[in-house]
Amino acid sequence: MFGDRWPVAASYAELLATDGVTRGLIGPREAPRIWERHLYNCALLADLLVRDAEVCDIGSGAGLPGLVLAIRRPDLRVTLVEPLLRRTTFLSETVGRLGLDNVTVVRDRAENLHGTSTFDVVTSRAVAPLPRLLAWSLPLVRAGGSMLALKGASAREEVTNADAELRRWRVAATEVLEIDETDRHATVIVVKKR
Repeated sequence: MFGDRWPVAASYAELLATDGVTRGLIGPREAPRIWERHLYNCALLADLLVRDAEVCDIGSGAGLPGLVLAIRRPDLRVTLVEPLLRRTTFLSETVGRLGLDNVTVVRDRAENLHGTSTFDVVTSRAVAPLPRLLAWSLPLVRAGGSMLALKGASAREEVTNADAELRRWRVAATEVLEIDETDRHATVIVVKKR
């Protein structure tokens, strides 16, 4: 899945399982499942992105999915947006250690970037319920771009429950994608902006 980027992905997995746990970014029980539960499902998003896309990952936390996308797709320009200092410190250190020159770390809240920055794609993983996520993400998406939200089993229900909010934003299209690749799975809400 990571091809010649495997060594970089393995180094990131090691950082998550060690420093990530020590700093409270990943739970100790997650360390043995870093690949299956975290990295592989984030990596599946990479196939949804056009070449040379500018990506903003909001609520980046430990870098999921933003760092995984930057590792798997060095053509992408990825901005990690995270408000908490301890997380942005980890992200900045990780970007430096992995030599990811296609990543920028921004310590801020997504809504503070509204009106100043736009991107082809805005990603998130387990950040907030869909209505709140739309309000934080869509102002950052360029016309014709997309919001990609990694979600769990309740993704379809979230879309149904957010129908009024989606209409209010007058989005071009909304769909829930189930991406399956052998033993890897991701559920993604894709919202396309007009």
